Amino acid sequence: MTHLAPVLIESSTILLPVRPPETVSMRTRDGVRLDADLYRPDAAGVWPVLLLRVACGRRTALTSHYAHPRWYAARGYVVVVQDVRGCGTSDGRFRPFEAEREDGADAVAWAASLPGSSGVVGLYGCGYAGMAQLLTLAAAPSALRAVAPAFAGWDVFSDWAYEGGAFRLADAMGWALRMAADSARRVEDGAAHRALSDAALRLPLDDEIPSRPQALRDYARYAPHYDDWLTMPTPGQSWDALSPRALLADMPPDVAIMQIGGWFDPRLAGTLDAHDALAGRSRAPVRLVVGPWTAAGPQDGPSLDSLQLAWFDRVLKGEASQAVERGRAVRLHDVEAGRWHDLPDLPAATTAFWLSSDGLATRQGGRLSPEPGELAELDVLVHDPRGPVPALGGHAVPDPGRFDRASLDRRPDVAVYTSLPVSEPLRLAGRVALDLWIEADAPSFDVNAVLSVLRPDGRVLPLTQGHARVEPGDPTRPLTIALRGVCATLAPGSALRLSLAGACFPAYPINPGTGAEPGETRRVDALPITLLIHSGPDRPSRLRLPLPLPLSRDGEDHASASKGGMMGSAGPFAAATRQTSRL
Repeated sequence: MTHLAPVLIESSTILLPVRPPETVSMRTRDGVRLDADLYRPDAAGVWPVLLLRVACGRRTALTSHYAHPRWYAARGYVVVVQDVRGCGTSDGRFRPFEAEREDGADAVAWAASLPGSSGVVGLYGCGYAGMAQLLTLAAAPSALRAVAPAFAGWDVFSDWAYEGGAFRLADAMGWALRMAADSARRVEDGAAHRALSDAALRLPLDDEIPSRPQALRDYARYAPHYDDWLTMPTPGQSWDALSPRALLADMPPDVAIMQIGGWFDPRLAGTLDAHDALAGRSRAPVRLVVGPWTAAGPQDGPSLDSLQLAWFDRVLKGEASQAVERGRAVRLHDVEAGRWHDLPDLPAATTAFWLSSDGLATRQGGRLSPEPGELAELDVLVHDPRGPVPALGGHAVPDPGRFDRASLDRRPDVAVYTSLPVSEPLRLAGRVALDLWIEADAPSFDVNAVLSVLRPDGRVLPLTQGHARVEPGDPTRPLTIALRGVCATLAPGSALRLSLAGACFPAYPINPGTGAEPGETRRVDALPITLLIHSGPDRPSRLRLPLPLPLSRDGEDHASASKGGMMGSAGPFAAATRQTSRL
């Protein structure tokens, strides 16, 4: 296995002078005017076009994730930054995702005809702009040659509105408030803008109905999609009409695709799903890069620009890049070792670690073992809505990332299961899932699962997370929870830890236990819920990991590992100590 850093070098093209930006406009097929800023080299010749279509205002968009468009123009591109319908200075009404397929196709055709264009177009952008790229891809505009969606997802229902059946409270509310404030600004409604922007800065989660705060009730006209999302808690045709997952289901794209994800981006699960779906049927190159970034922007590691420039140079200009050429389809950043791994695909969760305890996982801690337990065991966890387990870092909160959760794991309403420490480096790379035998004394309940590394110094740093809302009648024998993906090499002395709780607030609403929708649930409606977590031969709760062969200390695959990896023995896990305390 090679460990290659993503492309860090810039294009070897001599930097070109750049003309002052021009404001240009186009008309969509239904006559709506869309405004854009145009940047192009001040030199003779034609160049590929890079088109960025944003919902947050084209000037604001230039301050977050990417280099200024002048940077790309100086390296031989025409760059167009466009306000989508109903945003910035563009005409029309903003309804999330509804018009991006047709508007995107019209924008690509228009951009290909701009002065200085070579007639080929690449799309880039993150978040909403990333989803707009995938929706444009579904329209198959002839001039489109490459897309580079970042932090985008794949399905509006499961990547933007809900996760595991639970409403994405903090994420969805924060975005709705920001978009509503921008809509109020466009019509110069000062009172609405002030109330909505203040609420966006400090989410009004203490309102009587936490999922439907007063600011969004008073000014629902500026974010009508939020109520729609709250009242459609199950997948269906309305969601499919907005989602690349459904619109690209039977389409083999001819466009080169490089998806960029971050380990603590709220839409990573969809990014992984999109790669699996597109790589299996695309006739053009498909790449996936998951790095140490969050949806808020680069936190560490290479810039998105260095990745994109080499990609666009390769697929739009035909310029060979050694790093791009030698890279494999999947490139993952190792959050523990700090280096990169290249893989042919994303490994599945195939290696089981079994949960067991003495019935005291919420007090002394239980065990994660590579072999199933022989005795039937039961852990009791009580969720109290008056003091729900708070969200700390992870991917679904306003402040995402890796934060020490050791104190959180000591709470009596959190059950923890810890492995033995590893005696040699051990790499996890790929998908993670949990099969949990669980029941409750309420018709509906939530389960939040966090996989962390327990370091020798006692810090507990999250690797990945999953959440599930169980509605009345849902199967729980077992309940399967997807924990997204992971890439981490455990150092000797480190251990794995699984933490389970009945809440993760405000990432997701507090479950009242009744089965009521979050938009109808008042704070006073929530009741305590008792959860029973089973393990043992008849109800074998287990964590499934993407665990390849152990690594030697030089980081390469360990040639002497026994057949079957961790399934049949303790492998690299030290047998001398049992680390089951909660530290």
